[in-house]
Amino acid sequence: MAGPDGPDRPRGCQTRALSGGQAQRVALARALATRPRLLLLDEPLAALDARTRLDVRAGLRRHLADFEAVAVLVTHDPLDAMVLADRLVVVEDGRIVQEGAPADISRRPRTDYIASLVGLNLYQGRADGHTVALDGGTTITTTEDLTGPVFVAFPPAAVTLHRDRPDSSTRNLWRLEVAGMESHGDQIRVDLTGELPLLADLTTAAVAELSLHPGRAVWATLKATQTHAYPA
Repeated sequence: MAGPDGPDRPRGCQTRALSGGQAQRVALARALATRPRLLLLDEPLAALDARTRLDVRAGLRRHLADFEAVAVLVTHDPLDAMVLADRLVVVEDGRIVQEGAPADISRRPRTDYIASLVGLNLYQGRADGHTVALDGGTTITTTEDLTGPVFVAFPPAAVTLHRDRPDSSTRNLWRLEVAGMESHGDQIRVDLTGELPLLADLTTAAVAELSLHPGRAVWATLKATQTHAYPA
C-alpha cells in the first residue's frame, strides 16, 4: 500500500545513517567493485577513529593484496603507508627525497623527516672504520666497517640514561641535558640536548627513578650493536 508520501513504512522502522567506518567501507567497496586499472586512494583512513581505522586498514590490505592493477595511495600517516604500500615515494617540499620498499626506507631513512616518521634518531657524518665523525667533533661507534659519508640511525629505545657517569667500556657515551618529555605510547620520550641531541624512550618507572626533569644533566650510553650505519 502507498500513502500520500510514498510506500507505507512498517511501524518502528527508521532510516539510519551509516557510521564513519561503514561509509568508508562502502566507498572503498564501490571503488574496488569496478575492478579499475588504476585506483587512487587519497587519505582513505583519515576520517576514522583509531579502532575503526585498525579494522578498515586490515580489510583494505587484504583487498589490495588481490588487486591486479595499480593502486596509488596518498597519505600523511606513516603506518598506513608502511602497511598498505609495496613501494613508497616520500615527498618533501614538493620533491622526491627517497623511494623504495617500506622495509628499506624504515631501516635506512635519508632525511630527518623520514627518520621522525619511522621513529629513529638519525645523523650524518664521515666513517673511518667503525667510527663515524659528526660535525662538531662528536663520534659514534658502530658495528659496520665503512669509509666515507654515511648515515647512522638507532631507535630511541636503544638509549640508556644514567644519573652519574657509568663505569663501563661503552664507547658511545655522552653527557646531555633533558630538554623536555612527553608520553609516547606506554613509554616516556625524553628529548635530550648537548653534544649529541637525541631522543630516548624510557619507562615511567625509569623516569621516576632518574628524577628526570627539564634541565637535568644525565649520561647517555648506546651500544654499537644497536646502531645501523649505511652509505650516504
